[in-house]
Amino acid sequence: MEKNSKEQEHKATKWFIQVFAITFILSIVFSYISTNGVSNLGILPACAILILVVAIGILFDIIGVAVTVANEEEFHAKATKKVEGSKDSIKLIKNAPRVANICADVIGDICGVLSGAISALIAVKITEQLQMNSNLQFVLSALVSSITVGGKAIGKEIANKNATNIVHFVGKILNKVKK
Repeated sequence: MEKNSKEQEHKATKWFIQVFAITFILSIVFSYISTNGVSNLGILPACAILILVVAIGILFDIIGVAVTVANEEEFHAKATKKVEGSKDSIKLIKNAPRVANICADVIGDICGVLSGAISALIAVKITEQLQMNSNLQFVLSALVSSITVGGKAIGKEIANKNATNIVHFVGKILNKVKK
């Protein structure tokens, strides 16, 4: 019994280190690219990037939820019929806690931090160009946060109602990427 407990503790520690490293590296890369890229752009392209970052965060949150609620048995039936992406969908579901952690926490949280930084850069650009009050940053940050949280709330409903289709779509993409 004690050996199994230590093995699980080792797996949990190993997973923590992996997630920490992945998050750290992705955060640096995405932060560098987005903040340096956005700081050199005009307001409209910067807003387009902000919308893209928020959308990616919401999309990956949807995937994370869908994987945790999808029914594995449906994919076993599809796998016996050799339906494309069904085996990858099964792998996603079998690893649901990790997949959800990567999608919703790692990618979702990175997008949340990035959207905050990008919205601050956009607010600075607007206040400088239009010589406005600097309180715009607070309003823009609140707006971005509200859109993100609202989008994720709607996304969770979508993920719960369409989990099988979402997981199968991701499974098909993974299948094509592997090939």
